[in-house]
Amino acid sequence: MALAGAGLTVPTAAEAATGCRVTYAVTNQWQGGFGANVTITNLGDPVDGWTLTWSYAGGQTVTQAWNATVTQSGAQVTAKNVSYNGALATNAETSFGFNGAWRDDNPAPTGFTLNGTKCTGAPSVPSPSSTPTRNPSPNPTPTTSPVPGGSRKMENLGRGVVAVRSNSTNVLVTWRLLGLDPDGIGFNVYRSTAGGSWVKLNSSVLTKGTNFVDSTADLTRSTSYRVRPVIGGDEQSPSEAFTLSANHAVEPVVRVPLRSGGPVKFVWVGDLDGDGEYDYVLDRQTSPQKIEAYRRDGRFLWQVDMGPNSTNQNNIEGGSSTIDVGNWDGVTVADLDSDGRAEVAVRIANGVTFGNGAKFTQSDNNRQYIAILDGMTGAARATAAVPTDYLSDGPMYARFGVGYLDGVNPSLVAFMKNRIGSGDFNLMESAWKFDGKTLALQWKWRRGNQNAPDGHNTRIIDVDGDGKDEVAEIGYVLNGNGTLRYSLGPKGVVHGDRFHIAKMDPSRPGLQGYGVQQDNPSGLREYYYDAATGTMIWKHVEDGVTDVGRGMAGDIDPRFPGMEVWSFSGVYNAATNRLTESDTSLRPWPQMGLWWDGDLTMELLNDGKFEKWDPDNPTPTNRTPRLLNISQYGAVDAAQGVNPTLVGDILGDWREEVVYTNASYDELIIFTTNQPTTTRLYTLAHNPAYRNAMTLKGYMQSHHVDYFLGAGMTKPPRPDITYVR
Repeated sequence: MALAGAGLTVPTAAEAATGCRVTYAVTNQWQGGFGANVTITNLGDPVDGWTLTWSYAGGQTVTQAWNATVTQSGAQVTAKNVSYNGALATNAETSFGFNGAWRDDNPAPTGFTLNGTKCTGAPSVPSPSSTPTRNPSPNPTPTTSPVPGGSRKMENLGRGVVAVRSNSTNVLVTWRLLGLDPDGIGFNVYRSTAGGSWVKLNSSVLTKGTNFVDSTADLTRSTSYRVRPVIGGDEQSPSEAFTLSANHAVEPVVRVPLRSGGPVKFVWVGDLDGDGEYDYVLDRQTSPQKIEAYRRDGRFLWQVDMGPNSTNQNNIEGGSSTIDVGNWDGVTVADLDSDGRAEVAVRIANGVTFGNGAKFTQSDNNRQYIAILDGMTGAARATAAVPTDYLSDGPMYARFGVGYLDGVNPSLVAFMKNRIGSGDFNLMESAWKFDGKTLALQWKWRRGNQNAPDGHNTRIIDVDGDGKDEVAEIGYVLNGNGTLRYSLGPKGVVHGDRFHIAKMDPSRPGLQGYGVQQDNPSGLREYYYDAATGTMIWKHVEDGVTDVGRGMAGDIDPRFPGMEVWSFSGVYNAATNRLTESDTSLRPWPQMGLWWDGDLTMELLNDGKFEKWDPDNPTPTNRTPRLLNISQYGAVDAAQGVNPTLVGDILGDWREEVVYTNASYDELIIFTTNQPTTTRLYTLAHNPAYRNAMTLKGYMQSHHVDYFLGAGMTKPPRPDITYVR
């Protein structure tokens, strides 16, 4: 096996007869398991339905597959097409993938047979007038080597190709630039119509934005797109393809079918099956509550029933297995053991039924546990008891997230509270390590009588630039070892709903924080501080006491350096503490930010409306210029509020997707940009701060990268990461 690009590639030699070519690539490998991708090129007559067979010499077994139906008898493996990829024209290609298991060795198969014909890589009857046009070798030795990664173990993502019809004639195709792609990497875009041969669309290698407008497609037929990276002039392996159905709707939307069920509040993403693309985990706000998992194309995987202790979820002191109530979630998704496949972490109690049908039984309904679920089956791979320090006050609500507290390995972080009688709250934070077999407590921190104000959100981010993450709340920060780094309590901060940590001032070292306050008796409304030290930079104090329930940070005014911050007292340039518009009523609503249109100032997301504030023509909050409304496409806000179920860079280039459901809750409606851009940035999901933020919920807020992203920005540094395999 030879290392090439981002995966382990095992090209198999042609060996006997004619008619087809097969490329077999091991995309990742771990102890006892591996993932593989198989690409078939039909060099003979067109076929309508295919069967590919091969044999394993090392005792390997296929465990699950996608884009094909795979069975195995002894050493022989049989893969058959699924409904949408059975037609293969002459010179057409199709790909499928699978995960497998191995024992002592994992040698590649030595030969393949397609519909009874051995694949040799040559056409069965060469045309007398021409030789079939072939793409370059899928894995040439690159003249520019991929850049070595750092120490933080992150997802080995694919290209995430996505296509939407932007108008009656045009399709926008976008794809990921990965965090460790070498400088100078380019791309070619290919299209296949109705399963026919792949045709290159661009005349020269694309080296600017990772998107392409196709205006020549026959959109009355199914249309597929994929990209090939180009390194040092050599084409690399093709990406997975994305297909638009015939006569597809003109909409900036990807629709993923779901089973029928109740309202959804949250969606999480993670690579559950190890194919390099994100799958979906969601809640059902039924009684009892449920958790469901789906592959990226909507294939149902499993359901967890949260049991009778989740039936009183609307009570502030609800049941011990309730999830996703208010600012409490108790669920997250991440590859916690760095094996290339994501797990699901959930806080559980007596009566929970896992995805494999096993029931979790305890004699005490108040005792709680954390379970790590297998992403493909929903079975519990490990459980551990929640510390019982505050058990006498009942079960604890939880917020979950993931960070790299040692700078290398992911940890599950749990923020947990319960009420003391009818008054104050106990607060405990803890960190957990899952090694693939057991879940172990790394540390716990109890607030006790310390002046350490909390809020409704957690951020896990490297505040001091040492490569290791800290755990930040609205009024304090914990070091990665669970000790208190600083508190903003002695500086006048109390409870609040929203706060942000980002590179708000590109001229100032490090990261900055911005928060708003709820009923602060001093009249403090909002504040701006150094995220590493807690040093206050400025405060805004007004007469009276009020609940400032919203606060935003993002670059929305290119006339001023860095980001703007705003709640309800006007839009301020963070670095200068200066109003960018003197009339404070002319400001956007401080709900959420969104990267959508491709320029370097932020768009806004407000109760299902995508908006763009115009600093040259400022308007009142209720008249901010609108780009689209989700209701135009049948989408509805998530359960319990005015938010989507997820915002994140989960498909295509660096712009963000916004995930809703339809009103029947049987479809995910994923909004993805339909606007081209020349701006090239590596996928936000490979930025450590941003990827951590995607694992956190609470009161939903915008995610931030750890570099300045805005007007006048410089090229961001390469992330200090390594891909898991």
